[in-house]
Amino acid sequence: MLSATVRAAEPACGLEVRTELDQLYCDLVARGEGARLPSPVDFRRNDPGVQALLLRRPAQRHGLTVPDAVAELETPEPKPEPNTTAATGSRPVSPVEPPALPGLAPSLSLSDCQLAGDHIRCPESSFLLAENQPNNRLAPGVLGDENRLGLTSFEGNRQDPDAVRQYLSTAYDRYIPAMLSIGLGANTMSFTAFHNAFHTLEDGGVDFAARMEETFRLLKQDKKTLAVKARYHDNLPERLEQCQVINRNIIVCDNVRTNWVYVQEGR
Repeated sequence: MLSATVRAAEPACGLEVRTELDQLYCDLVARGEGARLPSPVDFRRNDPGVQALLLRRPAQRHGLTVPDAVAELETPEPKPEPNTTAATGSRPVSPVEPPALPGLAPSLSLSDCQLAGDHIRCPESSFLLAENQPNNRLAPGVLGDENRLGLTSFEGNRQDPDAVRQYLSTAYDRYIPAMLSIGLGANTMSFTAFHNAFHTLEDGGVDFAARMEETFRLLKQDKKTLAVKARYHDNLPERLEQCQVINRNIIVCDNVRTNWVYVQEGR
């Protein structure tokens, strides 16, 4: 049952509380932390592990405990059926995911690879599931102001689905390496979440690229002082058809609800 404080805060915090992390977000907003937290839209579109990271510092100020990143107050939605179409290099497709442009790196075809749990093995290389990394394993300076997400603002016609898909495909291919650079490879958005965030923000008159940059800045700031778990669950992709090549060093898989990033071993 939600606390009276949270029930009163729901309209102000802008979230329909569905998880314990949503509950904590609204509780913190009610305690005056709204200016230090991402907007409700930004908060909701992040992976639960990132949500927990964003909430940890303000929660500490009020002596509150951050709940487990996967705890839910409602029964989760049914898991979407995996796509059974043969791998073609397009982004994973599900009944609720927008179609996407093909974009396989010329040097790698997933049809030549095998999914083996936390590994994807290809003829000339092997990819290992990325985990979150402690700061002492990051490159120098990646948590500084110089390391920017650097997405360009969308300037095309949002009624043109091809233009939108091309923009988001390019932006996503930049977002994934950026999250890996700050040690948050286990906390990335799926392409579906990325697509939905774009439309939600732009529909509200908010520049998607600018808001993504601000969220990236907040993540870097919190990563400087807050520890992260290597992984928040043991789930793994079920089929290679759920996967897409980002570049010759990175493969991303998702089932819409969960995202997995695989990085070439030795990189």
